[in-house]
Amino acid sequence: MKDVIKTEELTIPDDVEVTVKSRLITVKGPRGTLSKNVRHIDMDIRLLDGKDKKVTLAVWQGGRKHVACLRTIKSLIVNMITGVTKGFQYKMRAVYAHFPINCIIQEDGAAVEIRNFLGEKIVRHVNMLDGVTVAESKSQKDELILIGNDIQNVSQSAASIQGVCRVRNKDIRKFLDGIYVSEKGTIVQA
Repeated sequence: MKDVIKTEELTIPDDVEVTVKSRLITVKGPRGTLSKNVRHIDMDIRLLDGKDKKVTLAVWQGGRKHVACLRTIKSLIVNMITGVTKGFQYKMRAVYAHFPINCIIQEDGAAVEIRNFLGEKIVRHVNMLDGVTVAESKSQKDELILIGNDIQNVSQSAASIQGVCRVRNKDIRKFLDGIYVSEKGTIVQA
């Protein structure tokens, strides 16, 4: 069943500037600029200037999967707006039973080196993605804090750290060692 038209709309805050040019969305805010290319999705994206600025998204003659893209793009823009106003912060905790995992921040927070995972001699190295910095927590032992404006880069960097510390050839119900995401939030707390 195809609908003639389906629309979504979202309001833009005052301190944020959004520009759309042939489905290339750019969001400018106090923390910086983010841009995303959504040309792979066939959709009308319009800016409405009035009392309060709005972005309207419309899909014409769309099937179920095509209409689902509306909410996806809306969420992308909302996350970009949150990123340039508040920023994103992920906290990760090192969990170990016996061998203490040693995390060393390198290149001023652009990379992290993980040593002594399960007592292994191998050194694991993870580079952060663009705009993501990693730091050790001052208040909590064995905690890493990842901060950045782009939620996709922050979460992918966290996933890369977690993924490099997978336990192999052992019972994962017993060997729970690793570095896991413990908290997700924004840098500027509301």
